[in-house]
Amino acid sequence: MKAYLLVFLGAGVGGALRHGVNVGCGRLCGTDFPWGILVINVTGCLVMGLIAGWLAFKAQMSWSQDMRLFLMTGVLGGYTTFSAFSLDFATLWERGAHSLAIAYVLASVVLSLAAVFLGLALVRMAS
Repeated sequence: MKAYLLVFLGAGVGGALRHGVNVGCGRLCGTDFPWGILVINVTGCLVMGLIAGWLAFKAQMSWSQDMRLFLMTGVLGGYTTFSAFSLDFATLWERGAHSLAIAYVLASVVLSLAAVFLGLALVRMAS
């Protein structure tokens, strides 16, 4: 139960941060291009790399699982799931599974885009 609470609280923080960054970027840069989501994805990936590296190499094991759940799954999951996608790719790549890493990226991007278009088409057909 503790793990779910950590993720729940972190996701609330991350979602609020995401909204704030998205609104702020829209005000600063305009809304003709999705600058907010770009900034969110890039900063989320940077923070994911920093936290993953710190937890793997610097943190004491006694609290790293709770911090991982709160920060990586919760805060960053609420902020952007693109950071988790990027970490999964990096993990596969660093393990030497280059073909799997590339297949993961291609499948994720192509299938996700296809799913969005399918969802849009299904709603249009139902109208």
